[in-house]
Amino acid sequence: MHQTTDILRLFEESAIAAGRVILDIYRAGAKVRIKGDKSPVTEADEAAERLILEALARDLPDVPVVAEEEVAAGRIPDVSGGRFILVDPLDGTREFIGGHDDFTVNIALIENGTPTLGVVHAPALSTLYLGGAGKAEKLVIDELDRVTARYPIAVRQKHASPSALVSRSHNCDATDAYIKKAEILERKAVGSSLKFCLVAEGVADIYPRFSPTMEWDTAAGDAVLRAAGGMVATEDGAPLTYGKRLMGLRPFENPAFIATGRPQERG
Repeated sequence: MHQTTDILRLFEESAIAAGRVILDIYRAGAKVRIKGDKSPVTEADEAAERLILEALARDLPDVPVVAEEEVAAGRIPDVSGGRFILVDPLDGTREFIGGHDDFTVNIALIENGTPTLGVVHAPALSTLYLGGAGKAEKLVIDELDRVTARYPIAVRQKHASPSALVSRSHNCDATDAYIKKAEILERKAVGSSLKFCLVAEGVADIYPRFSPTMEWDTAAGDAVLRAAGGMVATEDGAPLTYGKRLMGLRPFENPAFIATGRPQERG
């Protein structure tokens, strides 16, 4: 399986199946542990990741997979070939634990540092976003995990009153300062990679992020946003890249970035 449309379909099906596992645990109540990096993890993270990894190993056995819980366990594949997959089985674990519905399943294909295919599934919102293979779409998922509708999405190019999105759980002073300097008056706190997707569908205009993130947190949403006409850039205006080993940062850690639906206005 190497056709981009086939890979995107595999990502879509795997994310929906993982979302079902997550929802079942969400409704039953999840047990929480604290990892070595002080971040929370639940059995939903681990069960969803196992399901996704099994599907990827079956259908894309030659493509390395970097997955959040695998990395936490010290299992990091060689991605020097330039083509690999990033998986965050449950982004927004704090939202999940807190009873908020804006947590997501994220799967992305990276090619030469660029996220070329990605899916972001918000199971509690019955919504899946995908980007790549020449399209950006929003899907509606029913209670039987069937796709009942597909809508093309695109960023809005100009808005009289631009709006910004910030992290509900990880906002910081630097992000607030950026929004103030940009004179953006409207802002909304949202959890997980859903922020990229809201910019991608034109609901918001910008998502600045100055608190730490890892590549698996951003890659799928980045792919969706790029496919919808937007961009995720570092503070110097360069596109955010993947497979990084940056001085002063952990492997796969991102620098600060700005996700925007108006890339022509960066800088």
